[in-house]
Amino acid sequence: MKTSKLTVSDILKRKHFEHIQIAAGHQGLHRTVKWVHVVEVTKISNLLKGKELILSTGVGWKENKELFISFVQQLIECDASGLCVEIGTYASSIPQEVIDLANEYQFPIILFLKEVPFVEITQDIHTYLINQHYQIISNLESYSQELNKKLLSIDHYDEILKFLHHYLGHQVIFKINGKEVELVPKYVKRSNEEQQLLDSASALHPQQKIASQSIRILGNEYAELSIVSIDKEISEFDLLILDRTATALAQHLLRDLYVEEKKRAQEHEWLKGWLEGEHTSEAIFDYLTDHEVELRPKGGFVSICRFKSSKQYLNLDITYFKLLCRTIFEQQGFSAFPVDFRNSVVFIMVNKRDIKTWKSRMKMGIKYLLESDFVNKKRIPKFLIAVGKFVENLSHMDKSYRTALETIKIQNQLGEKANSYFYEDLHIYRIISLIHKCSDLHEVVMEYLEPVIQYDKKYNGKLMETLKVYLECNGSKKETAKRLFVVRQTLYHRIQKLEKLLGDDFMNPEKRLAIEFIIKAYEYLMPNNENQYAQNDK
Repeated sequence: MKTSKLTVSDILKRKHFEHIQIAAGHQGLHRTVKWVHVVEVTKISNLLKGKELILSTGVGWKENKELFISFVQQLIECDASGLCVEIGTYASSIPQEVIDLANEYQFPIILFLKEVPFVEITQDIHTYLINQHYQIISNLESYSQELNKKLLSIDHYDEILKFLHHYLGHQVIFKINGKEVELVPKYVKRSNEEQQLLDSASALHPQQKIASQSIRILGNEYAELSIVSIDKEISEFDLLILDRTATALAQHLLRDLYVEEKKRAQEHEWLKGWLEGEHTSEAIFDYLTDHEVELRPKGGFVSICRFKSSKQYLNLDITYFKLLCRTIFEQQGFSAFPVDFRNSVVFIMVNKRDIKTWKSRMKMGIKYLLESDFVNKKRIPKFLIAVGKFVENLSHMDKSYRTALETIKIQNQLGEKANSYFYEDLHIYRIISLIHKCSDLHEVVMEYLEPVIQYDKKYNGKLMETLKVYLECNGSKKETAKRLFVVRQTLYHRIQKLEKLLGDDFMNPEKRLAIEFIIKAYEYLMPNNENQYAQNDK
């Protein structure tokens, strides 16, 4: 180690501590000292931060045993390192109760048997501590410079791990996505106690012998770096070195991921062929094998991220965006292969886990994407996300692609009324979209609903809203009035008006089913055709 901590035992070997007596707390002489204070008051709970060695003449408590006990109790609770008392002027002895208390908590009490200059003691120890702090900063800066030099030349992260081990001497453990991938040194014969330390990743604690630092890439926890000390506690300097190393590893891993993402751009044409259904199952299997995808026949699907305009797409760091998506979706159990199309990024998603959970995992991935710093802090304008039909045969990915495109089209048409990313959740809107392709959907809608639309335009009668809610409540007048926040009499009046406009048989099963369908079609057309309705009504 390039620095060492200062203990009570070390201080007792320094100048002005020649004539002393250790009155209590012999087993606490290993306590760390971070500062030295002269304290002559008895209420000190708010004055200390911990690890201070206290110097006192005893003037605060003099011969008052209760005050002395309270004073020592406060020092123990504040995690002070020890108490040095000058015997003679104000304090002549240490009460047995104080000695017993100090021994119980292994709290050192040192007696100066001769008068000593407190100013010179604090100056000496503070000078040492400041120089030690400067040395820590200097060593840390030197380590960082060496680390930065290595980042420019190394090919693999194991060289960084070896450098960390060589510098601190601790066992180094490196994990990616929760899997232990590197131990430095690799082969170490360990006792049972040592092995238990390596097997238990605990939270940071003052007395710990293991420390871990998570490595976050693109806002997600990607890896974890740990150091384990068998014979001594982890120091603050160790934690600083661990933090700098974790940052360097994050930079190296991000660089590797970025370069890998650039290489994938060269495979763009092959992936486009996959989306068009041009490749056989054997060719797809070979491709996935070459890309080290652990393939089992668990199917997949296509997901599309479409931006509002080509300008928005071009202003975006699209390589970074794809890397972010890949990182998030891979953590949810998918291998993602991105393909660029104008203002869209299409992802071919190969499922690696249970088919039954693919949808819930995809929902979680979309949630993490939309909540990421990249999307929120950079204020990226809202973009559409569509998920196509799940296919069990990967050579049928073209079917999923077509349904994902259809989902985007429906989302565009519905606007803010679109409430799902998944093709399979669109249900009635898929049928409406198909009818819209084959016939004049607007004409069909007006055939059924034109009287109601015209009435609402002329009188603001809210009949369309009433009709929709009345059908959703299965004709229950009580429930309908409650949802519309109107009295029964108002509702009865509206229903009578609907019967006059639509016919008093509009709640008969077949006609009711047709009207419910037409209302959905009306909502499908409404975002882009509201002005058209108004023009037709004039």
